[in-house]
Amino acid sequence: MLMQLHKVHGSGNTFYIFETNNEESMDWSKLGIWLCQKDNLGGADGLLLVAPSKIGLAKMRVINADGSEASMCGNGLRCVARYICEKHNVSEALIETMKAVLKVQKEASIFGSIPTYSVEIAPVSFDITSLPMFYKNKQQIRNELIEEFADDISFTAVSVPNPHLIGIVQSDKIINTQHQERLSSKLNGDNEYCPDGVNVSYVYPMDEDSIYVRTYERGVGFTNACGTAMTASALVSSIEGVVSASKVTVYNPGGFVQCHVQHNEEDYVLKLIGNATFVAELELNTEKEWLWQSVKETDEQKAYESLISYAETKTASIYLTS
Repeated sequence: MLMQLHKVHGSGNTFYIFETNNEESMDWSKLGIWLCQKDNLGGADGLLLVAPSKIGLAKMRVINADGSEASMCGNGLRCVARYICEKHNVSEALIETMKAVLKVQKEASIFGSIPTYSVEIAPVSFDITSLPMFYKNKQQIRNELIEEFADDISFTAVSVPNPHLIGIVQSDKIINTQHQERLSSKLNGDNEYCPDGVNVSYVYPMDEDSIYVRTYERGVGFTNACGTAMTASALVSSIEGVVSASKVTVYNPGGFVQCHVQHNEEDYVLKLIGNATFVAELELNTEKEWLWQSVKETDEQKAYESLISYAETKTASIYLTS
């Protein structure tokens, strides 16, 4: 059997896309772990499974690099959005995810001629049991110092629907990753606070309409970017007055995206806009053992590298402020 796959990325968050008509035909966790190995064509952060849906144009499932399944992935959804929209020759669609049916749409490019799509991010909850997270019988953690985590970082817990712990930090915590790595490893191991783990993002305010975000992603580790984390970070930054604009540019190690944030009391409308880059088309032979039959690279990554250079120039000042 030959499997047709695409290697793709959103903001440097790299995935394989595979479309199936039968979700029971394979152990997707096992396949995801194999595909994401670093010594296997450079690895990836996850497998995006595209399947039939009765309530959307398609269904997306997200298999992390460790074989676990995530409820959503904003960067991955942009890539699936492009795959589905181009296949059906449409500019917008509804795609089913684990916890919501979300609108996706083709957008004007955020940089040069890079293919760009927007995705709705929902649902949003600040009830910490939605993560789940447990801390001193609290129902919410909103811009609070948590002494067990750090004495100089204000944290907010939110699910979108993936679980996120967002910390607003000074530049030293961006330059030096050790604190974030220690805390993230603790909260994604055996711990009393987040039994299922949590995505941990450190956010550095740049100006009134831009932030820098670095994320330790549950089931993956440090990533170039995490779509739901960037959106959650933009939402928290907006609510707490870190930014004042409704359209927030979010820089990250993989480049940048734009997040549209609207909130009125407990009503939130979030949209993530960014690249959907197709890196390669691949064939995997599964007859006896998994072997790559062919790998055909595209030229799209060259265009994206220009965006990375631009983002590096815009964020260089972070490393001069400590």
